[in-house]
Amino acid sequence: MAYSVRELLARLIKCEAEGEGDTGMKAVATVVMNRVHVAEGEYQRVNQGDLRRVIFQPGQFDCATETLGGQYNPQNIYNAHPEQIHYDIADWALAGNKVYNIVESLWYMNPFVPDCPVYFPYNQSGVINSRIRLHCFFDPTPLYSQT
Repeated sequence: MAYSVRELLARLIKCEAEGEGDTGMKAVATVVMNRVHVAEGEYQRVNQGDLRRVIFQPGQFDCATETLGGQYNPQNIYNAHPEQIHYDIADWALAGNKVYNIVESLWYMNPFVPDCPVYFPYNQSGVINSRIRLHCFFDPTPLYSQT
């Protein structure tokens, strides 16, 4: 399907962060938009500032794929049906807004344990910034520019 970038972002927000509250959903949207606007490293080289490319870059967002580990992934953006809050947050992020403490973060993850790892991804290109509900957020280290 040929969804608009607004629709894709709203669906990704719902799928990736629906249970994280307004701040958590905005933080996830901030990370996505940070990847769009980053001036160096892998995300700039691969995605070249294109939101659609950011969302569908392989291996980045589980919700952007219909198959995980060879199995059908029912929790994907095609099955997500955004509500008004998801569109509002997508519009907020597309307008250039950011969660104040996530302004540099390029990654988030749910560690499924109480503590966030210090580095993520594990090549140490990201260092822990903060945690919002279940998600840990990571800022790039100098190693990121070499990716």
